[in-house]
Amino acid sequence: MANEEDDPIIQEIDVYLAKSLSEKLYLFQYPIRPASMTYDDVTHLSAKIKPKQQKVELELALDTLNPNYCRSRGEQIALNVDGACADETNTYSTKLMDKQTFCSSQTTSNVSRYAAAIYRKGEIHLTPLHGILQLRPSFSYLDKADAKHREREAANEAGDSSQDEAEEDVKQITVRFSRPESEQARQRRVQSYEFLQKRQAEEHWVHLHYYGLRDSHSEHERQYLFSQGHGMAGNTELVKSPSEYLMMLVPPSVEEEKQKPVAPSNVLSMAQLRMLPLADQIKILMKNVKVIPFANLMSLLTSGTDPTAVLRCIQQVAMLVQGNWVVKSDVLYPKETSSPHSGVPAEVLCRGRDFVMWKFTQDRWVVRKEVATVTKLGPEDVKDFLEHMSVLRINRGWEFMLPYDEDFVKKHPDVVQRQQMLWMGIQAKLEKVYSLPREPMVPKKQATQTAAPLLVSGEQRVSLAKAKAKQSYSQLEQDLQKRRSETQAHEAASPVDILSVRIKEEPLSDEEAMDTSACDGLSNGLTNGIHSEENLVDSLNGHLGGQERVLQELRAFVMATFKKQFVLTLRELKRLFNLHVASLPPGNLLFSGISDKTLQDVVLDVGCKQIMVPFPPQTAALPDEQKVFALWEVGDAHDQHRQILLEVFSKNYRVRRNVIQNRLAREFGEDVDKQEVDKVLKDCCVSQGGMWYLKGTVQQQPS
Repeated sequence: MANEEDDPIIQEIDVYLAKSLSEKLYLFQYPIRPASMTYDDVTHLSAKIKPKQQKVELELALDTLNPNYCRSRGEQIALNVDGACADETNTYSTKLMDKQTFCSSQTTSNVSRYAAAIYRKGEIHLTPLHGILQLRPSFSYLDKADAKHREREAANEAGDSSQDEAEEDVKQITVRFSRPESEQARQRRVQSYEFLQKRQAEEHWVHLHYYGLRDSHSEHERQYLFSQGHGMAGNTELVKSPSEYLMMLVPPSVEEEKQKPVAPSNVLSMAQLRMLPLADQIKILMKNVKVIPFANLMSLLTSGTDPTAVLRCIQQVAMLVQGNWVVKSDVLYPKETSSPHSGVPAEVLCRGRDFVMWKFTQDRWVVRKEVATVTKLGPEDVKDFLEHMSVLRINRGWEFMLPYDEDFVKKHPDVVQRQQMLWMGIQAKLEKVYSLPREPMVPKKQATQTAAPLLVSGEQRVSLAKAKAKQSYSQLEQDLQKRRSETQAHEAASPVDILSVRIKEEPLSDEEAMDTSACDGLSNGLTNGIHSEENLVDSLNGHLGGQERVLQELRAFVMATFKKQFVLTLRELKRLFNLHVASLPPGNLLFSGISDKTLQDVVLDVGCKQIMVPFPPQTAALPDEQKVFALWEVGDAHDQHRQILLEVFSKNYRVRRNVIQNRLAREFGEDVDKQEVDKVLKDCCVSQGGMWYLKGTVQQQPS
């Protein structure tokens, strides 16, 4: 209040909005001039405009009598431009550079925030500007001087042989017929920079007439800067609230893209780029550079940008390859587009380019022939993929264009681990689509385990497995009950009589650790960061409650997953867990690493059972694919049906539908409704070739 009293209101001035020149008023910004010189003193020789481009060209006379004017330099420029002979087409008729041309350029694309004001008799009248143009000197006369010089040299080389000039040169003409232009090619041509420049050059100049400041025409036009009939009785537009009046004076900005033709993305200047949101800046940069280290990306953005926000945005449009960021395939090839070379749809292109990126996560070198053989794409498409992220080396192949960024990997291990999990999901999808061998995904310790049983016959393996399960069943049951009573006594369930069911509830050894980041083929020289259960507390900064919080989140994930799937192999459960961890924000507790033993203990702890499915001896299933878990009790009316179904599959890995239906009818003493059988089969099984398999085991049947 004290400040307001010290600064009283001296005068109130009415403000009016004039619209007579709102669509015609431009502001011209001239170069710096002496303060004593007014624009009325400048002699305007000519003026012309291109209305569509809002481009103006003015020709002003130079004061050759001014002592600051260099006459010798002016004569030299006129001689270079026009030559020694006088001609009507000469630029400088006085043999002296006595005029200069100024061309305009737009200072800003949005001028709705600017207006011209004029003050008269205690009133301010505002007229919105239609455009702001900066006038800069044009040096087109230098181009004309170069052209004259080339003409003189050509004339000297031609010589003065009249015989050669008289003879007419005979040249062979080759006639070619152009192909019919496709719609996609036409769109690319229309959006090209050369086409836009050609269209701008085709617009004709409109000549204008300049009137001085004191001319009667200028005085007449100046009257339109005042609001006509601005009395309150006659002007009903200003009888509005202050917010509505402000909206009329400064209308909201309109999308410029609707007014401008679509231009290539590389035409965008850095100044315009930094006016966009951060996510759009990163997306545009990645579409242009394709591959970039994180440090270089930060240098292109505005100083002071938060690296955490940049990391959050870059993961939406790029993938991490050898510590560098490579733009995602779906960003380069959006949906409903196709290849400009072969017409292949965008979905197939994205899959092929993902394969190339995945190969670079395994090795620094990629062979083009291998990519073409696997993806079945044309040579031009494959070449585009490789040129996006690699450099051709003679007699060696294509090498990834950037060195391994070890600094980024050390500074951001959580981002690296999350990207590795995403690559695991992409690898599984590529193996399924392209029928790639599974050997790269198998850890080395598992490969040795699967090779040994080849020396034992199938019948012996089945007999040994059954005998071992019967001998260790009682001990395993006691260990399980003891572990449950120690961890969650209030959640211990009453024992179920399942002696007739071949259920295996066996905690596996500590030697089997689950790789939650990437397989050996995807490690790219990086360590996994996996912690065993004993070191889990240390990985959580020493907090005693960290392990319990991790187990609590893990239980919630396992329970939610099994309530949707009912039956899962350990391999599929690990894949879903990796995808779940990849979707979590950086720094989550689950990033500390979960071992196979911990995951399986939690699965058994939430009420699931391990089903000992008797796979055939010649099966190609990996050890993790032979471990099948099922949710024993869901709490609905179909629990008993599912338990009978799981008992059937504990005796055979594939069953016909009539066997399942007869077993259910025999157990419940009456015919079971077909809908109930369908519901149980849909929850736990998949069908192939007239046979039913537990989920996750159908692909492991012998060929």
